[in-house]
Amino acid sequence: MGRLAQWRRAARAHPAVADAVLATALFVVSLLPVNPPGGPSRAPLTAGAVLLAALGCGALAVRRRYPLPVLALTTVAVVLAQLTGLAGGPFVLTVAIAAYTVATRTDRRTAAVAGAVSALAVGAAAIATLGVAWLDPAVVVLLLWFGVAVAVGDAVRSRRAYVAVLEERARRAEQTREEEALRRVAEERLRIARELHDVVAHHIALINVQAGVAGHLLRGRPDAAEEALGHVRAAGRTVLAELATLLGVLRRSEETDAPTEPAPSLNRLDALVEGFSTGQPVRWTVAGQPRPLPTAVDVAAYRIIQESLTNAHRHAPDAAVAVRLRYDPHGVTIEVRDTGAEASPAPTPGAGLGLLGMRERAEAVGGTFTAGPRPEGGWTVRAELPAPEEEAA
Repeated sequence: MGRLAQWRRAARAHPAVADAVLATALFVVSLLPVNPPGGPSRAPLTAGAVLLAALGCGALAVRRRYPLPVLALTTVAVVLAQLTGLAGGPFVLTVAIAAYTVATRTDRRTAAVAGAVSALAVGAAAIATLGVAWLDPAVVVLLLWFGVAVAVGDAVRSRRAYVAVLEERARRAEQTREEEALRRVAEERLRIARELHDVVAHHIALINVQAGVAGHLLRGRPDAAEEALGHVRAAGRTVLAELATLLGVLRRSEETDAPTEPAPSLNRLDALVEGFSTGQPVRWTVAGQPRPLPTAVDVAAYRIIQESLTNAHRHAPDAAVAVRLRYDPHGVTIEVRDTGAEASPAPTPGAGLGLLGMRERAEAVGGTFTAGPRPEGGWTVRAELPAPEEEAA
């Protein structure tokens, strides 16, 4: 069985060589001086017999490339051999092999018609040669050989088509998995980049605010300057801790229960505003009845306010900022306004990423986001995040 499997693999790897070997073997066997059982005696070997055998058997060498012409050629050669008695016996197998090849290479209807025509032609030649009827066992067996060859060829073709469909499905499934993996990687990279931007930008802005306050008060009010420097140290420790959390998550991918990101919340909004109000006038108000929000909405709302305050300090450090948070039965609305800078600040590297990140956060939870200049001067950021009361967590 192992040797047979090796031969089959070699034949699949070199089909032209396998067909040439088959054609040669049939050519040699067809010319052997063996009388077929129940049939007339073979005529002596002649040049005509060799020519017919070479023509019919040699055509099998290109049966895969030209299945129908090869079937026609082998049928003509076998019919002539039967009528003239120049060749017989195994030579008839050339037509059966050609019919099998047609069935594997063409559709079922074409194979059936071509096989039937060849079988009738060879059967008629056998009847004329042997002088028997169509129902003679020799003729019936001959026709059955053709039917079996076509049926086996059609089954092989169907199996190959089925295997090809399975392979195509597997290929598409693999491609889909790869695309899904790439999409998830891109989403995760975007989430990490957004989180890093929010964490670092906010705390660096806070450190900048408190350092400016400390520098302003260092000589006149050293106690207040020391307090501002304490805020700087606290902000530094906080940003380092949050960065360590994020980096730890990236290093411990196998720990599914590890925290995936810092979890800011609107419950910490007073501390967030207080960090900025030391160096910049910031006031905030809450309208409606505060309630717990879904985690995703809570984080998005906090980050949008955080980034809005960071942008206000970066682009309008002396402007007054107003933060308004309004709860309603359908969700929460965030509005952050500033009165604008006295002079246009120099462009800041990375400008525009903050607005993009806020928009992505709002849209990720099904909300809307707008930002733009105010007619009377300054800038307004507005986000509406859906959080129906029954979905509150």
